[in-house]
Amino acid sequence: MQPRNGHRVVVDKLVKRFGDFTAVDQVSLDVGSGEIFGFLGPNGAGKSTAIRILCGLLAPTSGRAVVYGYDVAREPELVKKSIGYMSQKFSLYDDLTVEENINFFSGVYGVPKDKRAERKAYVLRMAGLESELKSMTRLLSGGWKQRLALGCAILHEPPVVFLDEPTSGVDPIARRQFWDLIYDMAGGGTTVFVSTHYMDEAEYCHRLALMYRGRMIELGTPAELKAAYGEGATMDSVFIASIEREEAQGR
Repeated sequence: MQPRNGHRVVVDKLVKRFGDFTAVDQVSLDVGSGEIFGFLGPNGAGKSTAIRILCGLLAPTSGRAVVYGYDVAREPELVKKSIGYMSQKFSLYDDLTVEENINFFSGVYGVPKDKRAERKAYVLRMAGLESELKSMTRLLSGGWKQRLALGCAILHEPPVVFLDEPTSGVDPIARRQFWDLIYDMAGGGTTVFVSTHYMDEAEYCHRLALMYRGRMIELGTPAELKAAYGEGATMDSVFIASIEREEAQGR
């Protein structure tokens, strides 16, 4: 599947500092409509901080980022209305039922009342939870919680979705099923940002930014990145080699 044309996210020399610590360091990229873009890197690489900036949740120290035409520093509230966001903690309320979570997030995201039944039916169908409507969310398996959280994040049909470590803590089968949902969204034109530390998931993205110590040390398609490191290269070997290069250069 190929991404569609048109830029939905544009980032130019983005920097975020916390005191003397630089969490995001001069990151520049652009992402198109219908593209699955991955931030790949270890914990502490700056992936989550970058995503929180792009979601309008953190102000950048310097640089510029535009999401769906809105500047994240000057128009964060408009950015938030234009995106879906799912964190690794799934952002669900365990003391509510499946239906109550969907109803709550429909209100939060401002889904028109005349569309809420249709969107609820879509989420239940997408997540495979039609028979669990009245179940308490805390009783769901990790994979079901994951799909429900994704459904709640896209109730308002956002053009851009940010998924921060969305497959952390779920089993391999649930991870594969979740990626099927991501491909379905991208196929419909939704731009999807995914952060992950799983090397195998990198292969599912249209393009990747390899992050290390806040810096983007590689950018390209999985095939391009592997080809640059020679025959037989894997995403694991590419990432290790690129980090070793950075360390050798004292970065």
